Amino acid sequence: MPSEHSDSRRPPRHRGQPEYDIPSHELAAHLPDAPPRAACLLPAQPATVEDSGLDFGFLTDLALKTVYADTSCTTQRAADRLALPVAAVDTLLQHLYRERFIEIRETLGQQNRRYAMLDRGWERVRRLLDLNAYIGAAPVSLNAYSTMMKRQEQQRPRVNHDAIRTALAGLVLPEHIRQLLGVVANSRRSLFITGAPGNGKTSIARAIHSALGGDIWIPRAIEVDGHIINIFDSHNHVPSDSNPSTPYDQRWIKIHRPLVIVGGELTIESMDLTYDQTVKFYEAPFQMKSNGGTLLIDDFGRQRVLPRDLFNRWIIPLENRVDYLTLHTGKKIQVPFEQLLIFASNLDSADLAEEAFLRRLGYRLTTESPTSEMYGRIFRSYVETCHLRYDPRLLDGLLERYKREARDMRACQPRDLVDRCRDICLYEDRPFMLTQDLLERAWVYYFGTWQER
Repeated sequence: MPSEHSDSRRPPRHRGQPEYDIPSHELAAHLPDAPPRAACLLPAQPATVEDSGLDFGFLTDLALKTVYADTSCTTQRAADRLALPVAAVDTLLQHLYRERFIEIRETLGQQNRRYAMLDRGWERVRRLLDLNAYIGAAPVSLNAYSTMMKRQEQQRPRVNHDAIRTALAGLVLPEHIRQLLGVVANSRRSLFITGAPGNGKTSIARAIHSALGGDIWIPRAIEVDGHIINIFDSHNHVPSDSNPSTPYDQRWIKIHRPLVIVGGELTIESMDLTYDQTVKFYEAPFQMKSNGGTLLIDDFGRQRVLPRDLFNRWIIPLENRVDYLTLHTGKKIQVPFEQLLIFASNLDSADLAEEAFLRRLGYRLTTESPTSEMYGRIFRSYVETCHLRYDPRLLDGLLERYKREARDMRACQPRDLVDRCRDICLYEDRPFMLTQDLLERAWVYYFGTWQER
């Protein structure tokens, strides 16, 4: 959104200064040939308005809206809200003061004053809010975001055997599947999991994600041609407890690698930017919010759109590691596609997609129903996790009942049956001990086989 200020344009660069969109002080962290050091990933704190990488007029407009939204606005409070250093915010507010949009009510200290709106400022704010009602942390440029995400992908920790062993500790899986999942997690290539419901597809996806080490930096928002796209989402992004002691750019927030799960609600439209007509800024789509982490497309094939249409939407991101999103003006922008993408479906992959798409996927896995031996291992493992004692003959009777009723086994059922036993004990206020009668009742309640009692 261009500014109306007469001197609001960014000052011209010095002759011979390279034309980078990322501030020069950040180049050591963002240039592709920078050495792979963890310290390079720390977003450097901008010392000046110029260092922010944003247009001066854009920032003064955002600062004016910040004063408007705070009836007791000081330089320090504005700096906290804009997530910019006090010195840079003081420059912005002093400009607004000289332009007579705001007045100084009180001087509280060096570079800290209390401000209030003037009539000219009120008039401008009304126009600004009609164009864009965003008030919050200053965004970062799209180029800075793209470079940081690519840099973090290049320097992500390797997933080793120990990480996979720990991540899969709660799952009973054949060794060849454990090996496959380790390769998937380390390579970050996409995975297509198929198999009958209840055999652990979602659990496997969650376990792979837990093997990914390290935290990542994401911006609170990004700016593209004066438009703002909100990135940080408290539902999908969990801030890290380990923030650096070194000063850094507060417009970025350190989070645990995100796990974003979408299912039957997935549509073609939900994969693009969402423009809010009321506040006039954008919300990033779910695949953008999963950058640096894992994106699980669960229950694939059950959506309200054809699987082929959804697969076609993923072809370019899968091949090029970039995605294309559309502003409401019609302009296309390129954003990073840097996450582990996992499809999980109860349907046969051959019924969902053509081979031309399937060959673009990194790996495929079919989860089989457990054998009696594996069912027993799952049952024993879960009972031990719950710190329960039981008569081994109970398991023999359980397996015999599956055969007698010709019922297919599922990997989730040992856990589910034990949990139903726990529910019964809690309801009847009695000690939790596995007994034949308890398992019998849990079976009937779980499978609904009342007539067989």
